Amino acid sequence: MQDDDLSKARHRAVPSGRLARLGGFGRLAGGVAGGMLAEGARRLAAGERPKVGDLILTPGNAARVADRLSHLRGAAMKLGQMISMDAGDVLPPELQTILAQLRNQAYRMPPQQLDRVLREEWGADWRRRFRHFEASPVAAASIGQVHRATLPDGRVLAIKVQYPGVADSIGADVDNVATLLRVSGLLPATLDLKPLLAEAKRQLAEEADYVREGAELRAYRERLAGDARYVVPALEEALTTKRVLVMEFVAGRPIEALAEASQAERDAAMTSLISLVLCELFAFGVMQTDPNFANYRWQPDTGALVLLDFGAARRVPAETAAGYRRLIEAGLARDRDAIRETAVAVGFLGEAAAAAHRPAIDRIIAAIDAALNRPGAFDFGDRAFVPVVREEAKAMIADRATWHVPHVETLFVQRKVSGTALLAARLKARVDVRGLAAAAVVGEDLSARG
Repeated sequence: MQDDDLSKARHRAVPSGRLARLGGFGRLAGGVAGGMLAEGARRLAAGERPKVGDLILTPGNAARVADRLSHLRGAAMKLGQMISMDAGDVLPPELQTILAQLRNQAYRMPPQQLDRVLREEWGADWRRRFRHFEASPVAAASIGQVHRATLPDGRVLAIKVQYPGVADSIGADVDNVATLLRVSGLLPATLDLKPLLAEAKRQLAEEADYVREGAELRAYRERLAGDARYVVPALEEALTTKRVLVMEFVAGRPIEALAEASQAERDAAMTSLISLVLCELFAFGVMQTDPNFANYRWQPDTGALVLLDFGAARRVPAETAAGYRRLIEAGLARDRDAIRETAVAVGFLGEAAAAAHRPAIDRIIAAIDAALNRPGAFDFGDRAFVPVVREEAKAMIADRATWHVPHVETLFVQRKVSGTALLAARLKARVDVRGLAAAAVVGEDLSARG
């Protein structure tokens, strides 16, 4: 949530203690149970025999879940946002409603709670550090909210303040959201989520450490120094703590504003962003794995992309990068058998699914291959192949016995790749994807292709 949306946001204190947050989930469970009873009675009276999952995912319960998770914020809201970007086309419409609301809904901390956090981090006289501190945030999200402030020397800063209790509640919040997915019947009981949940907890704990994020911000600024396509704010290290991240304020418009820009501007911006993803994967060995659109801004005057939020930056293991390189090489060679075999070898596809649904998988590969190999730049706005993929995937999704969780490192990289493609589709950009990928796998410098 940013800019104009913040003026409409309401103040709502974040539950900071474990008992308070547990009570929040308890009230959520109670509200959902009440909604289930009412809906169950209505359907039974109408002569229906509803399933439990149908009763949980009613529109009324969807609204209750979205409101409660946005109130709790922290890992509960963050995990919901992650799921919504990764699996929005697969989930039931009712759950999509919950998660879509979480992408756009956030409350502001009341002034008293904000002041308490800053007193704990900077001391009772923290206001003396600034010529002006804007009490109303310019952005609010799952883990913190951002304020603008001016130093005595005139420099303008962006200050991200973490919601209280977020770091201490990560484990319980992740477990509670996982339980919500389990009881909804959306996930088969045989699916082992333990490695994914453990990694989600670790990742979210790292995101809650703003000193660590500050170090990642500084490292990205150094990597991209001198490349006019990107702007990374400078870290204000003296004011940064574990719960407060301070950097220079860099002006820019929301990345979605590119939708009104010219085709050439949209193409250039997405070429820059896809080039950056390929550099992260094959050159840097580090990737900012959160593709949330709010993490990017756009400067119309220069065409540069402002890069924000490096809490989700993580190392890319060499074997993960090697798997993507093999997959890209098979795609460039248009060897569809090799594409399928590599997808299984690197964990994109489970062996059971590949064996049971090979014809459907081959048709999906063929549809994507044909779209990527049309003459000229790849047109992300042309979604003609998507219905084919969605239709062919239906049987695979319905076959819960063959569901497969890829390796966590692959999941995090793929989340960034998928989110970047989603943004390119939203902007209807045209990008020479084949050319960029071919250059990246052989180690060519992509800066000349921006």
